[in-house]
Amino acid sequence: MKNQLNSDPTMDMGSRFRHGASGSGSDGDFGFAFNDSNFSDRLLRIEIMGVPSECHPDGEDCTGISGWDHHRKRRREDIKKEIVLDLSLCPEEQILNDNQPDMDDGAGCENQDAEAEAVAMAEEIHSGDEDENRNESSWSMDCSTVLRVKTLHISSPILAAKSPFFYKLFSNGMRESEQRHVTLRINASEEDALLELLNFMYSNTLSVTTAPALLDVLMAADKFEVASCMRYCSWLLHNLPMTPESALLYLDLPSSVLMGEAVQPLTDAAKQYLAARYKDVTKFQEEVMALPLAGIQAILASDDLQIASEDAVYDFVLKWARAQYPKLEDRREVLGSHLAQYIRFPYMTCRKLKKVLTCNDFDQDIASKLVLEALFYKADTPYRQRSLAAEESATSNRRFVERAYKYRPVKVVEFELPHQQCVVYLDLKREECVNLFPSGRVYSQAFHLGGQGFFLSAHCNMDQQSSFHCLGLFLGMQEKGSASFAVDYEFAARLKPTEEFVCKYKGNYTFTGGKAVGYRNLFAVPWTSFVAEDSIYFINGILHLRAELTIRLCS
Repeated sequence: MKNQLNSDPTMDMGSRFRHGASGSGSDGDFGFAFNDSNFSDRLLRIEIMGVPSECHPDGEDCTGISGWDHHRKRRREDIKKEIVLDLSLCPEEQILNDNQPDMDDGAGCENQDAEAEAVAMAEEIHSGDEDENRNESSWSMDCSTVLRVKTLHISSPILAAKSPFFYKLFSNGMRESEQRHVTLRINASEEDALLELLNFMYSNTLSVTTAPALLDVLMAADKFEVASCMRYCSWLLHNLPMTPESALLYLDLPSSVLMGEAVQPLTDAAKQYLAARYKDVTKFQEEVMALPLAGIQAILASDDLQIASEDAVYDFVLKWARAQYPKLEDRREVLGSHLAQYIRFPYMTCRKLKKVLTCNDFDQDIASKLVLEALFYKADTPYRQRSLAAEESATSNRRFVERAYKYRPVKVVEFELPHQQCVVYLDLKREECVNLFPSGRVYSQAFHLGGQGFFLSAHCNMDQQSSFHCLGLFLGMQEKGSASFAVDYEFAARLKPTEEFVCKYKGNYTFTGGKAVGYRNLFAVPWTSFVAEDSIYFINGILHLRAELTIRLCS
């Protein structure tokens, strides 16, 4: 029988999440013993409490397992009809250890308040139907009235093996450890979830299939420290069709649940879903602007965000923060504590960094620190920059990791004397260049000279005689104003074996807005020679280009 069960990969995966990745849990199918007096040593009395109208739903004592605020409830109702899963999982047999709780279960639950809650909420109650010497322990809730009572026969070894909460309750010397009757008081909204949880602790299965119901069980499992159930709920939710509403709901769980290791795969999947769906924020502007903070953080954390530049990321974050947090004090708190870490300031232009220093939305001390760090990074050596990016590539803090910008970042050195001049460095990866074939273009971010914006663009185009494809490099001026500029320009590239910059083309041109000039075959070789494995133009997989611009005459 066990071989048949193990032959089902779906069952193996479900069992893995119920029992833990290590397979060391004390799980077994004891569903036959659930609520059966023949296999039970205690009686669990569940008092279902109603919440009077004068109680505040936001209060800690009046919040149940489904203690979402109103907008969370609406989002859960939205996905209730959409997310359904057909369960056909059978648990594998494992040895039940009656001596100690499943420590793997406890590893995923960091709810340290359970024991204190137990001590604070326990109270002795008496029943006229029982012996005078027998007391019942009660886990009570204030600000409530009893609506109904349910009584279940329970096995303390089974519950203690699955839950450190119950293990402490039955073995830590408290009155409850010596008493046969235990009373739990719960909100009416917790009833179904608690019964599902208790049944899971016996059978390792759940009967609920919808996301809202699974979330309720997940929160109950967190409350009573049943990490195997948290893992199983997380796995089931992870396998449901993801929607923006469900992804946001998973990220909006209480912090005690989000911090649990068992829920990490679910929250990671929710973040990845949002980042992939909204990677081009320009296509979903209205939708993205309405997202809550957790959704914006998930999007901004992505390296694959399709956006023009980090300047545009900064502008978007400011726009969103101003719309969501009209009060300056609140906006500064959110930007400084929750969003600044997702803006990659080292990849912003110097012109935009200057604006950060004068932006009233940021605390000035925070803004100064961020800009200074960005400038130090820009001034660092390329080797050091790559080292910093590599160090952070495996962490959540990725401020030194470059995104896949639509416009490639450039480094600019400006001079005022004897002429207005700038030197612009543009680096392109080999794969970026290969992907340009047969007629692609890649544009640099804008840089400024004499108050006007310029850009570089690399093209895969036909040579002057249209006989073969080749690499072209062009210099353009943005459309702004009516001024014209007489500019001397020079294109250079770093070549093997010296790895020094070698001038490839010189020229001069009088620019007006929207005009561009350049050379269609920068290296005077066909495209195949340019991208060949032994190409002299790529150094460690990078094409290093340089453009020098000098203004000779302004009018």
